[in-house]
Amino acid sequence: MLSILNNALGSSAALRIAFAALMGVFTSVAAGQVDYQHPSKVQLAFNKLYNYDEVIRICEQMVAAYPEMLSLETIGQSSEGRKMLALTLNIQKTGPHDSKPALYIDANIHGNEVQGTEVVLYTIWYLTKSYGKVEHLTRLMDRVSFYFVPMVNPDGRAYWFDQPNTASSSRSGKKPTDNDGDGLYDEDPPNDLDGDGYILRMRREDPNGNMRESAEDYRLMVRVDRQTKGDFKRYTMLGSEGIDDDGDGRVNEDGPGGYDLNRNWPADWQPNYIQRGSGDYPFSHPETHSIGKFILARPNIAAAQSYHNSGGMILRGPGAEYVTYPGRDTRVYDKIAKRGEKLLPFYRYLVIWSGLYTVHGGTVNWTSEDLGIISFTNELWSGKQYYNRDERASQKERLEFSDFVLFGQTYVPWKKFNHPVYGEIELGGWRKMTGRVPPAFAIEEMCHRNFAFTMYHADQMPLVELRDSEVKSLGGNVWRVRVDAHNLRTIPTTTGQAAKRKYGPRDFLEISGPSLEVVAGGTLANRFTAPFEFVEQNPHKLWLDTGLRGDGHQIFQWIVEGSGQATVRFSSARAINVSTAFALRPE
Repeated sequence: MLSILNNALGSSAALRIAFAALMGVFTSVAAGQVDYQHPSKVQLAFNKLYNYDEVIRICEQMVAAYPEMLSLETIGQSSEGRKMLALTLNIQKTGPHDSKPALYIDANIHGNEVQGTEVVLYTIWYLTKSYGKVEHLTRLMDRVSFYFVPMVNPDGRAYWFDQPNTASSSRSGKKPTDNDGDGLYDEDPPNDLDGDGYILRMRREDPNGNMRESAEDYRLMVRVDRQTKGDFKRYTMLGSEGIDDDGDGRVNEDGPGGYDLNRNWPADWQPNYIQRGSGDYPFSHPETHSIGKFILARPNIAAAQSYHNSGGMILRGPGAEYVTYPGRDTRVYDKIAKRGEKLLPFYRYLVIWSGLYTVHGGTVNWTSEDLGIISFTNELWSGKQYYNRDERASQKERLEFSDFVLFGQTYVPWKKFNHPVYGEIELGGWRKMTGRVPPAFAIEEMCHRNFAFTMYHADQMPLVELRDSEVKSLGGNVWRVRVDAHNLRTIPTTTGQAAKRKYGPRDFLEISGPSLEVVAGGTLANRFTAPFEFVEQNPHKLWLDTGLRGDGHQIFQWIVEGSGQATVRFSSARAINVSTAFALRPE
């Protein structure tokens, strides 16, 4: 083809040069189309969900492929003895992981809320393959570290994948629990009566029933009202597929577990009669206890993200109406989440207690309200995404989506079954891989957009520079030293909540030198007219109990006596420590 075109151009040198340049542009464009998809050393598909064993294997493969930046540790065991894995991603040549601000990410605290684990795996996969190739991410990884817990509830995940379930079942951990107060544990779970691998809905034809099939679609059940005319069958809905295993007259009331790991954290923890599923006391479950120790051992965590699975939400605390956040923290949350709403179509930015429901003892309640970490929970799938519009899909539209987009694979039509107690009934309904989880073809977009949001969150962690150093002789060997400390990112080195709670090591700015005596030290509101606000004791070290605010700076000043080398050093657990040096030389 190229030779034919060359011949057609004839002997004109100008035409040949132009043609060569044009082909170069086409080649460049073609290369650019795939340039951002840098290959990984670990081949993963993100159009599927991975079970517990596969997640463990993937984590081990990632660490083996990228040992220079990724490490893996077992931080505890679940109730059933499964590994609680945590991964650290850190570029070692730029410093230890705990010398940098860090973003903590976890997922799958509810056993059925599975796809958050895929977002965590995608984040690790994308970051490792991008280092040295994607400038933006390379710069970010050089200055921050990441901690990942892919499965907070490994028992619940394993049970959801391996056993018949609905989209909503297996939320709990799997420590045996007496949910119905009869002194027995986990004795009345849902049952896969027909052995098809699914827990479906049950209905029975009943002349006095209050439900009927919808005129729009026989698979949909609607309530019978006085305005309904015509000859139709009535049904009574019997709940999820199962039997009365313990003979107490109720079906499926005491399945495996029955508590909520996302109510077992210390912040605003309430007992079970106030907050159902909260556990005996904060950190009473091995999963939360292990993760709590992991987080508390890392005061450099400046940001946190938890992934849940349904609703299309970017959530922040507080979890209860009577808890308040400092205004300066709220402004940080607003800036990050408003960017998130643009990165995540169909997601809404909400406060947990007012936009969703009251939560006592939740994960991000603890990290934000007790530890002062800027923390979000993302609910990963929205019913609006079925048809990419502002309204959620109705049940009829979800059936159409199943029929025409997923070819009927997510719904089981009503089928007859002879129930041992109810007699002839019908089973039908949604399979577990639908409703609360995205269709397979949408998983990768969900992963990438949420990954992009957390990278923006990570990039807003503190970045401190010391600028505009000024040394002025006051006569003899006495000097005035001024330094501006700038935080170039939105998240402060100490949040208002951390300062209020007095959590974490305090920031400080310190001046030192081998032949230096510090006479006075303090701050200035501005360089021109503000008075010198000096401290009374230990003026060489200035404590910053409220840290450096985001997107701002503070001016520090010392009066010193001496000569030779002097160094000003800024130290914070949540930012890379920086210093600047200068010489004090009399003229």
